[in-house]
Amino acid sequence: MKRIFLAASLWISPVIAEEGMRFEAEILLEMDDEAFGGFSSIEVSADGGSLIATSDRGNWLQAQIRRENGRMLGLEAKVLSPILDSTGVPLSGFNTDAEGLAIAPDGSLYVSFESNHRVMVQESLDAIPGFVPKHPDFPKLQNNSGLEALAVDENGMLIAIPERSGGLDRPFTVYRYIDGRWNTDWSIPREGEYLVTGADVFEGWLYVLERDLEGLFGFTSRIRRFEMASGLQTAQTLLTTRAGRFDNLEGIAIWKTPGNELRAIMISDDNFRFFQRSELVEFSLHPWPQPSD
Repeated sequence: MKRIFLAASLWISPVIAEEGMRFEAEILLEMDDEAFGGFSSIEVSADGGSLIATSDRGNWLQAQIRRENGRMLGLEAKVLSPILDSTGVPLSGFNTDAEGLAIAPDGSLYVSFESNHRVMVQESLDAIPGFVPKHPDFPKLQNNSGLEALAVDENGMLIAIPERSGGLDRPFTVYRYIDGRWNTDWSIPREGEYLVTGADVFEGWLYVLERDLEGLFGFTSRIRRFEMASGLQTAQTLLTTRAGRFDNLEGIAIWKTPGNELRAIMISDDNFRFFQRSELVEFSLHPWPQPSD
């Protein structure tokens, strides 16, 4: 385990007005450490005060979120540490590419991986992980486009969604792990060329973060949410960003402020490339509290 110090700064740039969501903050994450970066998933505490993220190179990031009047300003010093394999040693080689993260009501952590497509589960960050049984589809998933999104509901049901659907006219399969086996009855429609990058469940809704790369113009991101009570038949598009406004947003977490305001916090994967950036982005969800008369 290695103790690190994170530096964060606030990006000052035009804010896009989106129907359904309001921009809150954008934080650039920088650190002089070759292991820092590649963050593809995020979970936040119930009060929005701390986070856990995973990276493509098989690391955990734990950090405190510094806020002022509720607005995200930066990260406090915390810990970057390796994700362990089932023998208790750090992941290596083909096994490191962690993409999805979900924390169950009992505190168990689920992590999904691509390249070697699988889901691991452990009781705590320091515990030795085990494996969730694989669905027969998992070994057939495309390289570098595996189980990108992971979420868990209030009853402990695990949800996994691959990055690609297999065709522009083919819906994304939603894998649900129920009573020791995977169920594939649910799916979400594919709209355009967006690919799935992250997911979270909050108060009966499945929130799905999607991304598309528009060539030299950069990444565009979209958030859709689906009502789980309807079997994901009821959908809302909450956010669509213009290309290049943010970097490669891949992880999403939903939380609620003491004022009962829903927030979506997202983290970007810089792919360890100098021309990309690691950042945290936060929006509040409409309807937000209205000022009193």
